[in-house]
Amino acid sequence: MLGLQEGVAKTPSPPSVLEPQCPSRLVLDRIADKWTALVIQILARGTMRYAELQRAIGGISQKMLTQTLRSLERDGLVRRNVHPVVPPKVEYSLTRLGRTLIEPLHALCRWSEKHLAELQANRARAGAATSIRAD
Repeated sequence: MLGLQEGVAKTPSPPSVLEPQCPSRLVLDRIADKWTALVIQILARGTMRYAELQRAIGGISQKMLTQTLRSLERDGLVRRNVHPVVPPKVEYSLTRLGRTLIEPLHALCRWSEKHLAELQANRARAGAATSIRAD
């Protein structure tokens, strides 16, 4: 007689970022990145060229913007459109999948702005407590 486990096909469990080996952690790593959130927020306004994106984001290096755009393009979140003109014209826009991130990332950005003062006060208190203990 077969044991209960042997006779039943194992149903794969749904993805969970709480599982250490789940590939969804790679997705979370991509979308929870600061530069990704900013690129998505800027491209939510519409199609932009590289230099426009860099100016709109501010504080991002050319290397980091290039890496972020390549990763987002590879993941199917950003579309890179090269126009066959001289000099080359390259534009970036959100894909259908990328547009699904606008609302959740917008909420995360607004949350960080709304709670900034409280977070800064908490950090200052923690820093003061640490320096008092060090004395």
